[in-house]
Amino acid sequence: MERANWESVVQAATRAPSIHNTQPWLFTATGDVLQVHTDPERALPVLDPSGRQRVISCGVAVEFAVVALRAAGRDATVELLPDATDEDHLATIRADRVRDATDDDRALAATIAQRHTDRSPFEPRTVPGEVLDHLQTEAAAFGVWVKPITESEEEVATVFLISRAEELEQGEPAYRAELEQWLRTDPAAPDGVPIGAVPSADPATRASNWLIRDFVVGTRTTAEHMPADPDAAPPPVERPTVLLLGSMNDDRRAWLEAGRALGRVLLRATQAGLVASPLTQALDWPATRRQLTGRLSLVGHPQMLLRLGYPAHDPGTPSGRRPVAEVLRTT
Repeated sequence: MERANWESVVQAATRAPSIHNTQPWLFTATGDVLQVHTDPERALPVLDPSGRQRVISCGVAVEFAVVALRAAGRDATVELLPDATDEDHLATIRADRVRDATDDDRALAATIAQRHTDRSPFEPRTVPGEVLDHLQTEAAAFGVWVKPITESEEEVATVFLISRAEELEQGEPAYRAELEQWLRTDPAAPDGVPIGAVPSADPATRASNWLIRDFVVGTRTTAEHMPADPDAAPPPVERPTVLLLGSMNDDRRAWLEAGRALGRVLLRATQAGLVASPLTQALDWPATRRQLTGRLSLVGHPQMLLRLGYPAHDPGTPSGRRPVAEVLRTT
């Protein structure tokens, strides 16, 4: 593989979503081999002390790289955790034999640039069951299960734990400081969460049964919490499709596989005209994560809670990405 080819693959990999858009990855290309490391300097010690979500983010980048390689006409072999002495070395990707890319390979790779996180309300359309079945099949290839949260009791329990976790986080000064550190007011910023990509209104006032993360907590005035017209009829309640992704194990390998499965699910969802955003508050805290496992009678460990639906507006400007030259080294 030439450097230019690896640059194209890594550019696709860096379009992966990551926790707070920290983009916690580094790549080294040598011949036909791409090494993927996590960047510990981009860790979130308050929100993600175990590094679980950081590793999941890197797993998505690994899968995006594999998708880009296959679209470029190369088979790909992935070895996870190849160096037991270096926990930051997450994966080795080998570009194998030359092959003819299929139409599906190229179509799936094309969705990498189209995919984006959407925290806005979705259209009031139900995601078809056959689409959800396809997403479950894609995730199962990585040993990851997908559970739609559809039962009333499960929804109530999950919504409660998300709200409880959000309350705990908002009350933690260190969490709020870390959140502000990764919020960007410059739309051209190469990382972090652009303020234009998060709802300006308090998420708690949205007519939705699912509470998204409040990225600008503590910066609103009291007036912003009041409805514009108290006599107006209440808006319809948004009811997005919510998927829980999980794994049987809960170690770094399982986190990487969960990330790879998440990458596939997001790309296939994009192909189906869907957008998504995470609902991970209840998974941030060990206590609420354990409670979610118990309340839903899960066999395994929850890794990602995903809000899914049809977009109700244009996507706007995508969040920034670090230049490839900053994250890729060739030898």
